[in-house]
Amino acid sequence: MIREFEGKTEKEAIDQAVVDLGLERDEFDVEIVESEGGFLFKKGKVKIRVHVSDEEYQPLLEPEGDFEQEVATYIETLITKMGYSGRVSVLKREDGKIVFDIESRDTGVLIGRKGRNLDAIQLLANVYAGNRTKDRVRVVVDAENYRTRREESLVRLAHKTADQVRRSRSSTLLEPM
Repeated sequence: MIREFEGKTEKEAIDQAVVDLGLERDEFDVEIVESEGGFLFKKGKVKIRVHVSDEEYQPLLEPEGDFEQEVATYIETLITKMGYSGRVSVLKREDGKIVFDIESRDTGVLIGRKGRNLDAIQLLANVYAGNRTKDRVRVVVDAENYRTRREESLVRLAHKTADQVRRSRSSTLLEPM
């Protein structure tokens, strides 16, 4: 399995990989994909690629109870009917919210352009989950930490645009997010 992580430094990116994968540092190999050093007051950025053998990697959480297992099975079946293979595990549980993670060789297609396919899968999973329980449970579907990376990207864009607006003193229109 190959995953990518970003950080301001190499150590920060590796620490993020350790937390997200639930592995020790010596259980995976790291390849530096991109390194942009900061200049003066600008912060640098490092992008790493983590290689983990399938035997060493275990998802952080397995689906517990019938409800989580049914939703995970539904998402796997949906992916299979789309023509792809994948494995679904629980990334985290919060009050009224369950985050499922898709592991697949075809995650690029499953995520889709700007996350549209992933959003569609999440919508169907929420409809399915809503019909299975009386409690209000929100289902979030993620793949390769896409949602976190997208959020960080949008925050960077917002800061960059705010700086441009401050300098130019004119408004800027952004695309819908």
